[in-house]
Amino acid sequence: MPLSISLGAQSFTQPLHFWINDVLMTVFFLVVGMEVKRELHEGSLSSLRQAMLPIAAAGGGVLLPAIIYTALNLNSPGQNGWAIPTATDIAFAVGLLALLGRSVPSNVRVFLLALAIIDDVVAILIIALFYSGGLDLSGFLVAGVGICMVLALQRMGIGAAYAYVIPGAVVWIGLLMTGAHPTLAGVVLGLMTPVIPVRLREKPMDMLSRIVGDLTGRDSSASSEVEQMCERLRELRLAQRELMPPVVRVQTALHPWVAFGIMPIFALANAGITLDGIDLTVDGAQWVTLGVIAGLVIGKPLGIVGMTWLMVRLGLCALPAGVSWAGIWLLGLFAGVGFTMSIFIGMLAFSDPNLLGAAKLGVLLGSVVAAGLGLIFGAMLIRRRNQNAQPTPA
Repeated sequence: MPLSISLGAQSFTQPLHFWINDVLMTVFFLVVGMEVKRELHEGSLSSLRQAMLPIAAAGGGVLLPAIIYTALNLNSPGQNGWAIPTATDIAFAVGLLALLGRSVPSNVRVFLLALAIIDDVVAILIIALFYSGGLDLSGFLVAGVGICMVLALQRMGIGAAYAYVIPGAVVWIGLLMTGAHPTLAGVVLGLMTPVIPVRLREKPMDMLSRIVGDLTGRDSSASSEVEQMCERLRELRLAQRELMPPVVRVQTALHPWVAFGIMPIFALANAGITLDGIDLTVDGAQWVTLGVIAGLVIGKPLGIVGMTWLMVRLGLCALPAGVSWAGIWLLGLFAGVGFTMSIFIGMLAFSDPNLLGAAKLGVLLGSVVAAGLGLIFGAMLIRRRNQNAQPTPA
């Protein structure tokens, strides 16, 4: 279904599918970029020593699934989908871990989140390097103008998020012109979002106290004080906004829209499979499905656990406190849930509807199997831990 934006004689018309996958998903990547920025500033990626183990684990979880898929689809029409089983869906992986309850140590959740974020960064780089068309350098000039506009607004101390919509749109248009996937604009803008609030003349908490004191000590019905009250309320909104760094404030505001709006819409628009339209005997489509399933269910956990073991064995890293090898296996299984990003990469990899359908079928089956195995394994770990924690009868 076509959807158009028109201004006078100028019109931009694209299918609804484009507006979902190339526009709405930019917001999803914006939130991912902000998560990466926060982790780089004060999280598990803030130092090289902290980041080394999840980076290595994520690398193993990308490399081995790609090798398994490529081995099963070597020199076939499905070979271009090698990156499909390399991606982890952050929301589903963390959500599945949460289903196991509070018995799971907090450091296991932190490690999974760091691993999934690094995994998404790798997926973004793969999209930029391998699944973008021939790049048009003139588009980079347009994107550069948008980036300069963002930097200028930040330099002027403008913290209102709405002020960055137009510069962000310029960056998006520029990347669309280059032939790179325009959703990468979200990552760029997310990484540019400040992690420190705008400097005010006084601290936000001090400003709040002063303004509340002024407002409560005045007669609000006096018409002569209306303008002063409006000015105080404007300062109050500014202080309230700057209590949190922009990267936290914007991410918090966007997260419900992404989790409950954009991701379900993307899933409804892209995950549907008509099994009658898939012929697994044509062009090696069955190997595409098997390659994706094997990559997610086998390659992900083996790659993550294997690389983690190697880094610990070599003495380069140590397991985080509270994280056991059983916990690493649990993370590896949940990392095999590659729903959103895997489908996204599949749509970029295949123009053939039959191969795309086979890839989606593999993503759905592989993700379901990985999620099921992870939940079963996690329940067994929790049950064993609870049994060991019970006091021995006298």
